[in-house]
Amino acid sequence: MAGFVHQVVGSMSQGADGNPTVAMIEAGFAHHGLHWRYLNLEVTPQDLPAAVAGARAMGFRGFNLSIPHKVAVIEHLDGLGRSAEIIGAVNCVVAGQRGLVGENTDGKGFLASLLEVADPAGQRVVVLGAGGAARAVAVELALAGAEHLTVVNRDPHRGEDLAVLISNRCGVPADYRPWGQARSDLYPVAPDAAIVVNATSIGLHQPDLMPPVDPASLRPGLVVADVVFSPARTKLLTVAAERECLTLDGIGMLVNQGAEAFRRWTGVEPDRGVLRSALEAATSGPRR
Repeated sequence: MAGFVHQVVGSMSQGADGNPTVAMIEAGFAHHGLHWRYLNLEVTPQDLPAAVAGARAMGFRGFNLSIPHKVAVIEHLDGLGRSAEIIGAVNCVVAGQRGLVGENTDGKGFLASLLEVADPAGQRVVVLGAGGAARAVAVELALAGAEHLTVVNRDPHRGEDLAVLISNRCGVPADYRPWGQARSDLYPVAPDAAIVVNATSIGLHQPDLMPPVDPASLRPGLVVADVVFSPARTKLLTVAAERECLTLDGIGMLVNQGAEAFRRWTGVEPDRGVLRSALEAATSGPRR
């Protein structure tokens, strides 16, 4: 298209091969007739400062960050959104009047997906894990009005740190519960919990694995969500569905965090059905 300059966004990570976000975002650009491109960039930790400076120089409208750059990128940015500041990690940068501003859309993507089936406001929630995804999910659940959060994790230091963060920075009561060191040490979900979220990578590309949760504690009507997107129907969700729980897969979280970044970059609200179809095709994930 002569006379037009592409607007450019992209992703910086190490181990970028196979990133399905590029297929999703490019499908959105094509569907909405936007002359934009999404570049999937392999960036080593030592090259991150130069990569961010290059994005500035070349007029990138924004970019995603993935492992191992979500924390390291902060010192190279001009500001942070509220969630990113609390979480201490950035997965989406938006170029604007304030310069390069770091946001965290992981938790926002999960919350948007969850709100399609349940509102966490006033509910007691169990979050499995205390890593980057768990921090993002827990913060957004707290900001959305959850009554109480229980963090379940093997490493007590990370688990307790996240519980303290939620209590002190979000003003929502939170506590830590340990998982045993053995897979046979199963965590029983408390009867007053309304929502359980697996925010670990357990089950990613391993459909026969599930977090060590006691299946007998998964009762009918309990909302059970998984951030794992491949396979979309994880072992945890299969077991939960068999016990008449309401299940939510990780594809929706990935679609919604991508849609949030798309909107912030372009000003256009994307067709999420288009994004989901492209993502499922890229990950070979089955439809719900």
